[in-house]
Amino acid sequence: MPKKKKSKTKGNKLTAKQLQTVIFKLFRRHPKKRLTPKQVAQKLKVDNNKDSIRHAIEELAKAGKLAVLEDNKFKLIPKSASSSPSTFHEGIVDMTKTGSAYILCDDLDEDVHVATKYMNGALNGDRVRIRAWTPRGRRRAEGEVVEVLERARDHFMGTVWHYPKHAIVTPDGILTLDINVDHDELKGANDGDKVVVKVIDWQDQRFKGVRGVITSVLGAAGSNDIEMKSILINNGFNLDFPEEAMNEANSLPIEISEEEVSRRLDLRNVTTFTIDPDTAKDFDDALSIRFLENGDCEIGVHIADVTHYVRGGSVLDKEAFDRSTSVYLVDRVLPMLPEKLSNELCSLRPKEDKLTFSAMFTFDKNDKITNRWFGKTIIHSNRRFTYEEAQEILENGHGEFASELKYLNKVAKKLRKQKFNNGAINFETDEVKFKLDDKGAPVDIYLKVRKDAHMLIEDFMLLANREVATFIHKKGHDQEIPYVYRVHDEPNPDKVEDFARFAKELGFEMNVSTPKDIALSFNRLSKAAQTDRGLKLIEPLAIRTMAKAEYSTNNIGHYGLGFEYYAHFTSPIRRYSDVLAHRILEKNLDTDRFYRNNKEKLEERCEHISKQERRALEAERESIKYKQVEFIENHIGEEFNGFISGIIERGLFIELERSRIEGMVTFESLDELFEMDTTRLKIKGINTGEVHKVGDPVRVRIVAANKTRRQVEMAWIK
Repeated sequence: MPKKKKSKTKGNKLTAKQLQTVIFKLFRRHPKKRLTPKQVAQKLKVDNNKDSIRHAIEELAKAGKLAVLEDNKFKLIPKSASSSPSTFHEGIVDMTKTGSAYILCDDLDEDVHVATKYMNGALNGDRVRIRAWTPRGRRRAEGEVVEVLERARDHFMGTVWHYPKHAIVTPDGILTLDINVDHDELKGANDGDKVVVKVIDWQDQRFKGVRGVITSVLGAAGSNDIEMKSILINNGFNLDFPEEAMNEANSLPIEISEEEVSRRLDLRNVTTFTIDPDTAKDFDDALSIRFLENGDCEIGVHIADVTHYVRGGSVLDKEAFDRSTSVYLVDRVLPMLPEKLSNELCSLRPKEDKLTFSAMFTFDKNDKITNRWFGKTIIHSNRRFTYEEAQEILENGHGEFASELKYLNKVAKKLRKQKFNNGAINFETDEVKFKLDDKGAPVDIYLKVRKDAHMLIEDFMLLANREVATFIHKKGHDQEIPYVYRVHDEPNPDKVEDFARFAKELGFEMNVSTPKDIALSFNRLSKAAQTDRGLKLIEPLAIRTMAKAEYSTNNIGHYGLGFEYYAHFTSPIRRYSDVLAHRILEKNLDTDRFYRNNKEKLEERCEHISKQERRALEAERESIKYKQVEFIENHIGEEFNGFISGIIERGLFIELERSRIEGMVTFESLDELFEMDTTRLKIKGINTGEVHKVGDPVRVRIVAANKTRRQVEMAWIK
């Protein structure tokens, strides 16, 4: 991947040409934004005066690169894919189920369609170079892959088939790839077995195709275990750690030396506990509380000190970076770190001394923060609470550490209120949970209920994350300290306006005049959705109008949380972003010393971590969908309550009330013809005139379920 040029930051006065360059790059990064010269100055944070910034913007407008809008605003003029008969671009492959793809190009507003025959071996997620053109009479550009610049992954799960001279592995879900394997590389796999294969040559001359070696034999297809492993592998995650990484982990000492204790703030005598799900094994955060003699209260957020054990540049560190995240499927966790670290050395288990990196806050009698401290510590957790246990104490008012929990909850609620007063958006989407039998099969599905115990922990983690980022930014006020920020851009105005029109059809009016108005409207929508099922069903659409949160060294704030500075500091066992955040923070704790790492290289790491996060989320979604279909497969013929969740040309999507399983009722299965409204929000019966709209309750019967396709067929019961 080509390296980005280092961006100019505060403390630099740019030449007129340099200023035009960085301004144009800013608009290129945000092609839909309409910005005033003042807003440009705020985002760039350069030392040039406002007149020079305005002049540079006007020069870009004269050059045809920016459009002049009303209200003193400017916008990028999109570069059309049809600007020449044939142009070359770079981008990422977004492949469809048919084998064709859309290429998300860096320098184009619209993606480029590439037919299957022009893919030339490129696969989903690959970075490619394409040739693009616009066919006569067509608006959308078509293209052809001319070079694969970077492969998204080299491990695949598939089925092995034996032939006389060699074997072939056909990866799951990929129509355009066969991987050739020598007989002596089969590891005993039988014909038809599921295997994991690693590609070692994408253009093997002997086979005139792709060549690989089998790394794992999983056995006959069809089991739950294999399906879950397939989801992980096909999203680019290796199931096993390299032998070198395991050896390094196993060699780490369990004992904490007195020398190490002497370098840390000793908090082992301070009341400390963890609150986690009942199935958790990796406890990476703990809270401590100490009431001071002057009436103030000291609250500590203690985070597993992973960087003490995982040293930069080590085999473990490289493997953790490659993975970048733990992956949480319905029935298993694929950890970022070996179990020796994630569940033993780093896990803040009760009644054990543990090394931590802490954020300590002093609250006065009015629950205002009067002091902050960050540093390396050693703690001894007194108690491990499950969320349910902590919630019971909060509700009943008595039990172990009841007064401490109640005080923490009081402070957390004030932090939460302050967050929303500052513009945070309150989207709480339903989280589906499963009850599994001893074989991993789902026997029940229910919705997770978020109560005070959950939000208490979340609010203190948000506090630590915000304050760490603020500390780094303020210390680097004059000379930037490159850091791993968690950023969330303002929503795309065009997408929000489209959604507002959609919501209006359901009777909900939005004000989308400014980003602040949008946030307020989204919060009103979230509240209204608690009693209006139609609005509840479009909440996910509202979320999709917003930018995706990601990691970056370029801090633009976190729009969704309403924070000017935000980072991830509180989960280094399962997120590599937090590992980097710990290392940079530690080196900058000394007030007289500045540590500034290479921003360009750090940004490249941020891009990789963000990409891995997206893959992990997709794997999680796939596992939920699979388990939902697996569950309903055992209820064919049974009836359930549901709601109309969407309408397309083929029929109605129905979401079941309790399990959130979505299926389809086809129009051809109904006993009346219906016409669909242009908004796709309602249908009307041709004969009866009956109207049915998104959000309406329905009763359906399960007709069929297909785990391979993740599809459920339903029949509408009158």
